[in-house]
Amino acid sequence: MIDLDGTLMHTAPEIARAANLMLLELGKSSLDESQIESYIGEGAHVLIKRCLTGQLDGEPDDEIYTAAQKLFFEFYAKNVTESEPYPHVVHGLNAIKNAGFRLACVTNKPESFTMPLLEANDLLQFFELVVSGDTLARRKPAPDQLFYICEKMGLSIDEVVLIGDSKTDIAAARNAGCYIFTVPYGYNQGREIAANSVDAKINNIIDALDLLH
Repeated sequence: MIDLDGTLMHTAPEIARAANLMLLELGKSSLDESQIESYIGEGAHVLIKRCLTGQLDGEPDDEIYTAAQKLFFEFYAKNVTESEPYPHVVHGLNAIKNAGFRLACVTNKPESFTMPLLEANDLLQFFELVVSGDTLARRKPAPDQLFYICEKMGLSIDEVVLIGDSKTDIAAARNAGCYIFTVPYGYNQGREIAANSVDAKINNIIDALDLLH
């Protein structure tokens, strides 16, 4: 199971561009890309709230949030497919699949953005299943998406590993009871992941092959 934003794809530039267009349309000041990048990881709805409030757990006015969500979705739909995979991702997916492992993509990104992004970069071919942020009622860090993948693919939770880039991925894996590997790039609110919080830290997804049995 592989995360999308910050693990497979470098999506922050396009997300930041859409978020700043949203803020400007609302008469608010734009934000640095690095600040918006630190807000990525828990889905578009949380990202929008963070951009509006400047806080990780802030709650904006309902009316402003509703307007902001509509604007962000409109702007992001126009540039979502411009994002590209990180170096070595396509090679890594090929190698993992050719080694006989089954792959699923699990993301907090809404399906309306997830599928066009994967399709535009020819990545859908690698995944037996794609579970987006609005596939189920709850998303990472809740374990629901990971259990759903296991159910659909006929696997038990101790037979799978999640590869991600953030504390959200780590929490989801721990809540589900599966293995978790993390990559050092990506979006984790600017914080380094502690080695003792994961089963392995890998440089890129192809390195997972050395650890899988």
